[in-house]
Amino acid sequence: MQFIDEATIHVKAGDGGDGSAAMRREDNVPRGGPSGGDGGDGGSVVFVADTQLGTLLDFRYKRHYKAPRGEDGRPKDQYGAAGEDLHLRVPVGTVIHDDATGDLVADLDHDGARAVVARGGKGGRGNIHFKTPWNQAPRTAEPGTPGEERTLRLELKLLADVGLLGFPNVGKSTFISRVSRARPKVADYPFTTLVPNLGVVRLSDERSFVIADIPGLIAGAAEGAGLGHQFLRHVERCRALLHIIEDTFTTGPERAPLTDLEVINGELARYAPALADVPQVVVLNKLDAGTQHGTVDELRAAFAERGVELLTMSAATGEGVAEVLEALWRLVAPHRRPG
Repeated sequence: MQFIDEATIHVKAGDGGDGSAAMRREDNVPRGGPSGGDGGDGGSVVFVADTQLGTLLDFRYKRHYKAPRGEDGRPKDQYGAAGEDLHLRVPVGTVIHDDATGDLVADLDHDGARAVVARGGKGGRGNIHFKTPWNQAPRTAEPGTPGEERTLRLELKLLADVGLLGFPNVGKSTFISRVSRARPKVADYPFTTLVPNLGVVRLSDERSFVIADIPGLIAGAAEGAGLGHQFLRHVERCRALLHIIEDTFTTGPERAPLTDLEVINGELARYAPALADVPQVVVLNKLDAGTQHGTVDELRAAFAERGVELLTMSAATGEGVAEVLEALWRLVAPHRRPG
């Protein structure tokens, strides 16, 4: 399944049906009279969040959606039928903006959430409504009003408790594949993760939380460098962030753990200042590969001077992973709903 998290579509609600200006032509009704019914209301366009969906792929291939119009009124006091609403299913976490103004239309952040994005037109009144003592045979009827139409921009923001951060190839995919059933591509070169991955982490005592892995970030990500900038929106809703760093001899002389931390956090702050306030667990990965900027104790001391507690682990061997998960749970637990 191709992962698509953005789409622009055009929606058109149904027009209202026209009212009828019919007159009675029945036996035994010599004086006749108005008998035109009202037109039916047009159908509205409604978005519905569905947990069974995980991508906006369908909206990439079909861009125009139109709800049915209402039926016109008919003779013999018959009203036209209303047009059915057009229901469009989207993944939970879809944010809808008006493409012309940029205004937020709806944020569908839970299963079953609904939003009417374009309202159907009203049906016109038939001539039965215009009869008066001085106008017994009105020939007047109202046309239906047009349904709303607008261009919408859809954005999918994955709903996860924890978001993974870090430079490319620091071991995020290895970590999520170890702690959940997610199976992202894992390789020894950068940018093996091209789309976000979600995994459910299960701890003891029936505790669980959802974790999201996004493509690695690099300097300038907020301005469009690399791949991660396309997916930073997926960590905006997270309750906690797991910031994975490394200090192996393959990272290159321009990289250092503290520098990496500052670069990534700077990109977060530039992209969305609120992300800077999301609590983080910072962990040094790849313990099995050694360090090049001092011992682990020296690195811990350097981070402590910045007010950051540095955890350690090896996602490949599993060493320290349990402690990292418990640290994440302590940040996530206060936000979990009872039951």
